[in-house]
Amino acid sequence: MKKLALSLYIIMLSLTACASTNENIADNQAYQNYLQWLDKLKIEMVEKGISAATIDRVYGQNDFYHAKPMAVVRDRQQTEFVLTTSAYLNRVVNATRVSQAQAKYREKRTLLSKIEKKYDLPGQYIVAFWGVETNFGQNFGGYNVIDALTEMSYDQRRSEFFKKELYNALKIIEDHDIDFQKMHSSWAGAMGHFQFMPSTYNAYAVDFDNDGVADIWENFGDAAASAANYLTTIGWDKDIPWGWEVKLPWNFNYNLSGRHNFRSLDEWKKLGLTGVNIKLSDIKGTIKAALITPEGAKGRAYLVTENFLKIMHWNRSENYALAIGLLSDYVINNKKWHKIERSALQNLKTDDVKKIQSFINRNGIAQLSEDGQLGSKTKEAIKLLQKRFLLNPDGHPDTNLLQKIDNFDPAKGFVIPVPERKLHKPK
Repeated sequence: MKKLALSLYIIMLSLTACASTNENIADNQAYQNYLQWLDKLKIEMVEKGISAATIDRVYGQNDFYHAKPMAVVRDRQQTEFVLTTSAYLNRVVNATRVSQAQAKYREKRTLLSKIEKKYDLPGQYIVAFWGVETNFGQNFGGYNVIDALTEMSYDQRRSEFFKKELYNALKIIEDHDIDFQKMHSSWAGAMGHFQFMPSTYNAYAVDFDNDGVADIWENFGDAAASAANYLTTIGWDKDIPWGWEVKLPWNFNYNLSGRHNFRSLDEWKKLGLTGVNIKLSDIKGTIKAALITPEGAKGRAYLVTENFLKIMHWNRSENYALAIGLLSDYVINNKKWHKIERSALQNLKTDDVKKIQSFINRNGIAQLSEDGQLGSKTKEAIKLLQKRFLLNPDGHPDTNLLQKIDNFDPAKGFVIPVPERKLHKPK
């Protein structure tokens, strides 16, 4: 029995050693594949105009290989439940951030006044972007931009996009002689106080204090002026706000909603809209606005201006743009923060949204990425689907929509005809 046990133990050790050897071989092969790719990447960057000296400066001491690339892991992360707008806003625009934003606005007032004068961007928006993007410079993301962008370029999901940003990051190093070790970024390569992508830096970064370099990492003045330059250049209108919260009449036609459906304020008032914290009649000028209902008919509604769309140039999320707008309001009116009460909405899972996206794609209503994210394109497509099912087209999925999808019969189509009424005829 002892001999048998010893034999089994030796066999187990052998199997473990073989498994370990196989893993090492696989790991080594993966590394060699990466190095081959990296050599091709370097050649590609040189062909685009980056000098060999810059390539050697960046990659000479580090090939940035990661067996388990954390940037890619972050890119794949997805919450089980879709975050509602009210939950998102309460998380991003909270009591602490509002208090800090108001204090930072007072602290930086002299600098902000100079930037306002030059770039025609009200300082409260600069502070709002600063707070939401990096918590007032406290969190640049924890990555180095070259490391993050090299990882994401090697990943196949959005390789071409990240290779373009990597080229722009190398261009910054080459043209401005910036120490790339100090180029702190997010996992996606967004850099500095205001999370500029490298291409945005090359197009809009400014040296506000004229010291010879546009430093968006360690020089807040340069960073803030660069943010103002970006927003003003893309068309920010200093004479209008981002928008207002409004109440809708009970019989509102949600086909009129959508951030691109602009009407004059007079037209919205005739449709029965009223302001929540302001009288629409007190707003002067011929401002046009669009209506958004980010949580559908059961949630809050906002009239938003063209400036709201400019915020979305920074980040394509309506929730993000609302956070910037609401935080900027707190900064300028200096009011105490109040929590947004949750709407009577169900908690949708990402799998629910994927199911809806898949259904929309299969039935030719739109072409969506089946990513489980309730973004603007998905909401617009849901409005079209709700119309097909004769539901309230508010763009927000709910139990009724999911039941319609589950019970859908392709042979009968979206709307089942009502049977002809049959009446008893006396003999």
